[in-house]
Amino acid sequence: MYKIYSMEDGYLKETDELKEDVWINMQQPTMDESCKIANYYKIDFDDIIAALDDEESSRISVEDNYTIILVDVPINETRNEKRAYTTIPLEIILLDNSVITICAEETSVIHAFTNKIIRDFTVKKKMRFIYQIIYRAALEYQSCLRNIDRRRTVIEEKAVKKETDEGDLIELHELESNLVYFETSLNANRVVLDKMVRNSRIKQYQEDMELLEDVIIENSQAVEMANIYKDIIHGSRDLISTIINNQLNDTMKYLTIITVVMAIPTVISGLYGMNVDTGGMPFAHIDMGFGIITLLIMCICILALIFMKKRRIW
Repeated sequence: MYKIYSMEDGYLKETDELKEDVWINMQQPTMDESCKIANYYKIDFDDIIAALDDEESSRISVEDNYTIILVDVPINETRNEKRAYTTIPLEIILLDNSVITICAEETSVIHAFTNKIIRDFTVKKKMRFIYQIIYRAALEYQSCLRNIDRRRTVIEEKAVKKETDEGDLIELHELESNLVYFETSLNANRVVLDKMVRNSRIKQYQEDMELLEDVIIENSQAVEMANIYKDIIHGSRDLISTIINNQLNDTMKYLTIITVVMAIPTVISGLYGMNVDTGGMPFAHIDMGFGIITLLIMCICILALIFMKKRRIW
């Protein structure tokens, strides 16, 4: 599917006509649609479908009559029945008279432009429009990173209340994986931005340089956020793992104490239950013998507990 947009009276309007100064937004395009756009603008077909490959890396390529700018953008996905994040390629093809964006899925980055969430843009100023797209992508990264950190905070609060389980460790692992994807993609985007600044074949406009600097700053800030949050989550995962191990150790310790204390009446009752002459057994011929022995067992158990308590065994 693809849609064509043009500027009319300063507003973004959808049109059916391929003409100059238009923006062609292609999302999950079919082969026929890709061939049509490739033939109309004389673009290599492989360049049109490059963004449809999830493994395509961020890059910039200057051809004879067009320039390819390929960056990674964040999207939501469901992993292990939970919300997660990943990145997919977004391709921007800069022509002399038009801009083409190609993506395998609908993204919030492009959605912000097509639904007029971002108002201060025009497809006629092509380089500025491209900078605004990458700037929006950097902001989306930061928003996703803040959501990841909020989820990490919720898990840490559960850890403080000692309500954590193995599922929390799995979720932290998923969050850490998301950050690895983000960090890799953001670093690749930073390389593309650096090449855009240095590449003499890409025409730069002085009035857009300030926006380009903002794009570079926001992307660098997203990289720093990803690094910091990854380190924090790594520490949180170690903390929760330690808490779970301590809980298991406490459980084993209490079971051991119960076993030791219960061994005392077992040994004594075993001695009295032996098939031998009871003449030498204490309290064997006293009417209150059973009660006395039971009381002694209880006293010994209590003394054993007091001893273990003083020795800080529990």
